[in-house]
Amino acid sequence: MDRYVYNGGRRLRLGYTTGSCAAAGAKAATELLLGEGSVSDVRLLTPGGIELRLKALEPEKGENYAACSIKKDAGDDPDVTDGIFVRVRAEKIPSGIEILGGEGVGTVTRPGLDQPVGAPAINSVPRRMITGVVTEVCETEGYGGGIKITVSVPGGRELAKKTYNPRMGIEGGISIIGTTGIVEPMSTAALIETTRAEMRMRWAEGKKTLLLTVGNYGKSFLARELPFALDGSVKCGNFIGEAIDSAIELGFEGLLLVGHAGKLVKLGAGIMNTHSAQADGRMEVLVTCGLLAGTEADVLKRLTDCVTVDGALALLTAAGTAEKTAAILMKKIQFYLDARTKGAIKAGAVVFSDKYGIIGRTAAADELTEKIVEEYND
Repeated sequence: MDRYVYNGGRRLRLGYTTGSCAAAGAKAATELLLGEGSVSDVRLLTPGGIELRLKALEPEKGENYAACSIKKDAGDDPDVTDGIFVRVRAEKIPSGIEILGGEGVGTVTRPGLDQPVGAPAINSVPRRMITGVVTEVCETEGYGGGIKITVSVPGGRELAKKTYNPRMGIEGGISIIGTTGIVEPMSTAALIETTRAEMRMRWAEGKKTLLLTVGNYGKSFLARELPFALDGSVKCGNFIGEAIDSAIELGFEGLLLVGHAGKLVKLGAGIMNTHSAQADGRMEVLVTCGLLAGTEADVLKRLTDCVTVDGALALLTAAGTAEKTAAILMKKIQFYLDARTKGAIKAGAVVFSDKYGIIGRTAAADELTEKIVEEYND
């Protein structure tokens, strides 16, 4: 893939996701199945708007099926799935489009993930991509029947042991994932420097209070709650500690962090790098806060089996202790923010969930929000 991004002065090549591989393989296999000739490559428009042209490898055609493989290219991202082959088999069925997981594709074993328990770990965006390209080929070829798509990853079972899939409740293989279809390289130093560069811009614009988001969820939240401040916000990714340090160094007087509970719950244990490869602790934090809130022991035990924070909040809500648990969590988050800043800057956080709305605000959050309204609402 001949596309690049620039981070921290480095040119990094983009790659494409396992979801894009599966969709391209499904298109190639369906073309081979329904067409008269061979298929050497396939064009795929990703959800991110980038068109890929990928080689269709290892073509195979039988009486009622066809299969092709697509080689994953993660670009300059240190992705353990780089170089794997995603093999897709297309078969004729009476009607509809079925999407199944074959060898090396994991199975969801715990609730709260993108797919239900028992389903292959092929996420919703890749499923829509597969359905779209298969439908397109069927219409082009004038085929009125159905297609069964089976996605496999040779060696995926062993590869999954190097990922967080087993811990997240995905067994027997890797996940087929991706929201934009494109992999943007992750360079820690480059990402931190990019955040610092954006902070310097905000400081140069005269901002004294910094509005930080952890990721795209935070930006979506601001678009709903503080739309006038969206363009002035800075995304720090998982590097919350480094962002706080940079804000102090640059001279900001205040810092408001806005993020999804799935990330910011970790701050309740003082975890300042929220990437899952660094630390988790979400359920441990919620169990502790839930215990202090008076949640019954059997509910706390069930929390440890939750995969997502939303799932844990559902249990706490049913137990009637969600609000008190969140209040205790906010105190812990404020404590660790203050411990990091050591009084050099006033910091606060707004923690939200798409399902439950605002979970809580730390003690300093309301004052910082008022300052942001004054500064950003010009």
